[in-house]
Amino acid sequence: MAVVGGAAAPPLILKLLLSLLLCFNYSSPTLIQAGKWEPWEDRYPFIREASSFSSSSSSSNNGNNIKTYDYIIVGGGTAGCPLAATLSQKFSVLLLERGGVPFANANVSFMQNFHIALADTSPSSASQYFLSTDGVFNSRARVLGGGTCINAGFYTRAGPSYIKKAGWDSKLVNESYPWIEKQIVHKPNLAPWQRAVRDSLLEIGISPFNGFTYDHIYGTKVGGTIFDRFGRRHTAAELLASANPKKLDVLVHATVQKIDFDTSGKKPRAVGVIFKDENGNQHKAFLSKRKGSEIIVSSGAIGSPHILMLSGIGPKAELEKLNIPVVLDNKFVGQGMSDNPLNTIFVPTNRHVEQSLIQTVGITKEGVYIEASSGFGQSGDSIRCNHGVASAEVRQLSTIPPKQRTFEAIEAYRRSKKNIPHELFRGGFILEKIATPLSRGNISLVTTNADDNPSITFNYFSHPRDLKRCVDGIRIVEKIAKSKHFTNYTQCDKETLDKLLNMSVQANVNLIPKHTNNTQSLEQFCKDTVITIWHYHGGCHVGKVIAPDYRVLGVHRLRVIDGSTFEESPGTNPQATVMMMGRYMGVKILRERLGRAAGL
Repeated sequence: MAVVGGAAAPPLILKLLLSLLLCFNYSSPTLIQAGKWEPWEDRYPFIREASSFSSSSSSSNNGNNIKTYDYIIVGGGTAGCPLAATLSQKFSVLLLERGGVPFANANVSFMQNFHIALADTSPSSASQYFLSTDGVFNSRARVLGGGTCINAGFYTRAGPSYIKKAGWDSKLVNESYPWIEKQIVHKPNLAPWQRAVRDSLLEIGISPFNGFTYDHIYGTKVGGTIFDRFGRRHTAAELLASANPKKLDVLVHATVQKIDFDTSGKKPRAVGVIFKDENGNQHKAFLSKRKGSEIIVSSGAIGSPHILMLSGIGPKAELEKLNIPVVLDNKFVGQGMSDNPLNTIFVPTNRHVEQSLIQTVGITKEGVYIEASSGFGQSGDSIRCNHGVASAEVRQLSTIPPKQRTFEAIEAYRRSKKNIPHELFRGGFILEKIATPLSRGNISLVTTNADDNPSITFNYFSHPRDLKRCVDGIRIVEKIAKSKHFTNYTQCDKETLDKLLNMSVQANVNLIPKHTNNTQSLEQFCKDTVITIWHYHGGCHVGKVIAPDYRVLGVHRLRVIDGSTFEESPGTNPQATVMMMGRYMGVKILRERLGRAAGL
């Protein structure tokens, strides 16, 4: 993707850094509810710091004053929050989240700070940076609400064929999606850039136009968003407002170290979890001995296989390498990982561009999705001096810890782009994503520290079909950029358009070695400019790690419910289906355990 040049004067850089620092430290302790300011603590009285936890309870009836829970959920993310809210209607639930709350974090709450959250690599950031072994920069959520707190906000359901393939009850699925939508989803105000992309998609034949819809259907459409009309983000954490506050405990800054098992029987039996609080002190939470009580891992596609391995469930050789006691040898844990590769082209314009994240999408029969973003870095002194969903500047700086972001480091990066016209600050991106990649990777342990990222490999474009579809997608993007509707909007001349691919190659979007004359080989262009759109999945697949009911094979009282169970990423963007899955499985578990008494 293309970037801008022209070195900024030292006072300007100082201003940028100061603005960035203010954004990192700004906080608002309140929420807007029904037009009134309300402290988030009043709406979510069950959320507290992990250090406040005590396993003793004077009201315990187990005879030893140990407080127990019917369900312990590891991970308060996209699936974990709706799951906890649902299960708490009938049973006691402990939800453990390693990050903090999103409500007082301006980088989470406001759309204009979207990229700042991704750039923040401090220990308190809602986004935890990692670099895959492929050389691609990436992020995983570290905050209550999970990926809904750091994503681009687009909301769209999975298609009927996906629901059928997953083996889900379509009636319950169609009850669970609206439960999410009524609480946190909005119809977007379509930005000019998004309208131009919409009209161009239709012009080049990606039809019909399906209007505003949550449904996943071929053609061009406008989807939902979790940003409201004021640009304020609504996350999965807000679904906790539907919980029974008397039966739910939510601990933030609670980093689970491992799941504890009783191995005296024929099969290992989950009995509790060991976690540390924000001060580094260790605690243990106990699972009730009541029939049906379970620990549920909902830590995401990276976190769930990671915590299983740290707990002794995984490839035996991998575990023994780090002296982790083997609870269950399963060679499939952490295997079959996949990430939907993304390639983008930056299109400049000589006019002001309104900020927008993803609103319009083209669902093609070539197996690629076309999306768009716009409107960042429109002035030299803007703190948003980055370029949309695939910002080179943010990603470059994210490799440098905040305290080491010196004038010299920033200047060196800016000098590397000095040959690109400053006018290219104005514009946006057209994004092309592979729908169902066949390339597979894996996760492997590096340390036994739960705070450390595992080693993650996605093997982008290792399957030839993925590469072919990327080429097809780039050709569609080129057609859009040169379409009548788009060129009329951008006022971008043909000479500039011809340089777009080369400018995209020059940008430092990843650590993959670049090749010359990339525009002569779109295959090489795809390989050289691949980035992520954070839709990684797999690692705990059905039939290999878990059963169809999401119970972990070979052990008792343990399930995995999140995107790590997916063979394919649902819809064009997965967050809607991951949240739905949390609600769906919560209702399903209650109905299986209580029958009609579930009352849902």
